[in-house]
Amino acid sequence: MSFFKGFLKFVPIFILAGLIMMDMNVLIAAPIATLVAFVIASLTEKLTFNDLMDAATDNVKELILVFFILMFAYAMANAFMATGVGASIVNIALSIGVNARTVAVCGFLVTGILSVATGTSWGTFAACAPIFLWLNHILGGNILLTAASIAGGACFGDNIGLISDTTVVSSGIQKVEVLDRVKSQVVWSVGCLAVSAIIIYGISVSMNLPTQVTDTALAIDAIPSEAWSALEAERPAAVELLNQVKEGVPFYMVLPLVLVIGCAVSGLPTLVCLFVGLASSFIFGSFAGTISGLGAFLSLTEDGFSEAGSWVIVMMMWFGAFGGIMSRMNAFEPLSNFVLKISKNVRQLMFWNGLLSIGGNAALSDEMAQIVTIGPIIKELVDKNVEGSDEDLTKLRIRNATFSSALGVFGSQLIPWHVYMGFYIGILSSVYPLYEFATLDIIKFNVMAFVTVGSLLILTLTGWDRFIPNFGLPREPKVKLKKDLQVKKECTESQEIA
Repeated sequence: MSFFKGFLKFVPIFILAGLIMMDMNVLIAAPIATLVAFVIASLTEKLTFNDLMDAATDNVKELILVFFILMFAYAMANAFMATGVGASIVNIALSIGVNARTVAVCGFLVTGILSVATGTSWGTFAACAPIFLWLNHILGGNILLTAASIAGGACFGDNIGLISDTTVVSSGIQKVEVLDRVKSQVVWSVGCLAVSAIIIYGISVSMNLPTQVTDTALAIDAIPSEAWSALEAERPAAVELLNQVKEGVPFYMVLPLVLVIGCAVSGLPTLVCLFVGLASSFIFGSFAGTISGLGAFLSLTEDGFSEAGSWVIVMMMWFGAFGGIMSRMNAFEPLSNFVLKISKNVRQLMFWNGLLSIGGNAALSDEMAQIVTIGPIIKELVDKNVEGSDEDLTKLRIRNATFSSALGVFGSQLIPWHVYMGFYIGILSSVYPLYEFATLDIIKFNVMAFVTVGSLLILTLTGWDRFIPNFGLPREPKVKLKKDLQVKKECTESQEIA
């Protein structure tokens, strides 16, 4: 009977996953799953309507700060794209000079920085794919290496950017501060970027690619009209950024991004960092002539608020309610007990959390669905099964947040059927119709995805993360599995009786 009851409590997760896998909009799937959870909690735990409403709303209340961060993040992303911050990053990089051996690594680094500035991997990829694919074409580079490199770089900001929805949402679900999470993983994340860049350049050299340099404007001029039309339909902001790159914007337009990073490093609250980014992009954009006036800028901000409110915040509210009800009826207890049983220590439990994240990503084929579905599960695995100080438990929750976003966005690029790969192949085929792209071709050359996913899991399991500043997990006996404490307690009691 207990097995059936435990299985019944997990049914809402199966329904949610099934609806998402059937391509149902998450804003419809989440309410349906929440309603099912409501009914099952009433039947299995005899909870009243008011009990369940309190559980749902209390959980949503804890996400209110996250909602404000998301609104300002979307607004700042719009401002950075429209005022020329993104274009300045591209132009600075390309002004150094690019050849066939460096076009892939240059595209990789540009998309990595641009994704931090804009907070969107899809927007970054859509904006940079036309530039670097046609630049690659003119220079005689390797098209698959370049395409896979910009795909990997475009996801860098989704794992560490202050304005990325995946970073903000994954941190919010684990109830950790975005800035604390970014600070803990910045050395590891930048290290993955650096190692990947070296490997990409090494591959380019091993291919014996030519070394002639050409003008970037030629690559933009070479983009066919069909590609422009496809971009306009998929990502209008990418077209605006491309035009800014071609026409040129002052290099000082990169300063808003520098200021935001500086504020974050100095420890200012996330909302302050975002406000500084918004204000500075308006000030510098006014001098550069990329923004027509305060009215136009406020319109950009309003659009950002609307974009956040129309989807991601509503989604978070529903998943917050869903998670509150599931937690109230202890729905994850059977899974928690199983993982606890096969884990010999806290580090192994955290490793299983990582595997759950990437497994959920593969099953759901959507990184955000994985974050909001698997995130609460791995949070509860830590909260219910690990004993330690508040500081040490926070470090474990931060690692959970890193699992959610890193294994979400980078793991997606190792899963052929993932929605990410579908988007990438669609954009690549539209802007560069001279080659027939396949998902496995992109996966094969996606160095950043292999480095990030592999290093995160290996470092977590082996404990080698202690050699990376601020990234190491707390070690035993500072943290202990509660089952170990229970066994020790029982042994002590037996000795006292004897």
